[in-house]
Amino acid sequence: MKKLFSLCALAVLLAACDKPASAPSAKALAFQNTDLTGLAYARDFALTDHNGKPRTLADFKGKVVVVFFGFTQCPDVCPTTMAEMAAVMKELGPKADQVQVLFVTIDPARDTQALLAQYVPAFDPRFLGLYGDLDATARVAKEFKVFYARVDGKTPGSYSMDHSAASYVFDRNGKVRLFVRHGNGAGPIVHDIKQLLD
Repeated sequence: MKKLFSLCALAVLLAACDKPASAPSAKALAFQNTDLTGLAYARDFALTDHNGKPRTLADFKGKVVVVFFGFTQCPDVCPTTMAEMAAVMKELGPKADQVQVLFVTIDPARDTQALLAQYVPAFDPRFLGLYGDLDATARVAKEFKVFYARVDGKTPGSYSMDHSAASYVFDRNGKVRLFVRHGNGAGPIVHDIKQLLD
C-alpha cells in the first residue's frame, strides 16, 4: 500500500513538473503561421506611399500591419497574394479597418507612384503601395531579409523579378510577429490577425 501511495505521489509530482514546460508551447501554437516574436530584424522602413506621402512603420501604430514585397508586373505570386489579402479583409468584416496591408515594390524602375496607385487599391481601396529609389529599396529589402533579383528578358524592358514570396505581420505596437508563406490560404491569416487584434 505504501509503495502504491509513493508511486501515485511521484506521478502527481511529475505531472506538476510537466505543466510549466507545456504551457509556453501551447501559447506558441496559438498562431497558425510562423511566429517571429522577438525577431531582431524587419524593424522599420522609410518609403513613400502611392499618394506621395512619406511613410514609416510608426505611421500605422495601433493597427495590425501586413507587409508584402512584390512588383506590379508579377504574373502569379503577387496578384494571388494581394487577392488572398483582399479575401482576408472581407472575412475580418468590421475588424479589417484595424488592419493595414502594404505592398512594397522591389521594381521601382517600372513601378511608379501612378502605377502603384492604380494597381494596389484595385485589390482593396485600403491597401497602400510603397516605393523608394533603388538605394531605399535595397535598404528595406536588407532590413527585412527579402531576396530579389532582376531576370533579363528578350528585350531590355521585358525583364522580370525573382523575389521572396512571403509576408510579414506586425502587431499594433509595430513589432514583427508573423511570417506568412505564400499559398497557405486566407484562413490561417484571418485566425492569426484576429488574435493580434484581440
